[in-house]
This record gives sequence, structure tokens and C-alpha cells, in this order.
Amino acid sequence: MLYWAVVFFIVAIIAGVFGFGGIASASAGIAQILFFVFIVLFVLALVMRAINGRAP
Repeated sequence: MLYWAVVFFIVAIIAGVFGFGGIASASAGIAQILFFVFIVLFVLALVMRAINGRAP
């Protein structure tokens, strides 16, 4: 998921350089949403790992 956030971020940068404002803002919005979803899932995985722990 972080891969897709980076891909949309790169598309937004390229579109912004070439002057496509609508595409750039849409791609940046998608990248931002995917990044925050990734962060939430990562924190959730860390919490679940801390709760369950490792078996000795």
C-alpha cells in the first residue's frame, strides 16, 4: 500500500511540473489517503504484535 502512495505522489509531482493542476491535486489526494491508511494499518499491526507477543 505504501508503494501505491509513492506512485500516486510521483504522478502528482510530474503532473504538477507539466501544469496539469486537476490531475496533480487528485493524485496527491489519493496518495495522502493511501499513506494515512498505511500508517493506521502499521500502527494496528504493531499494537496487535505487542498484545500477542512472541511464543518462547
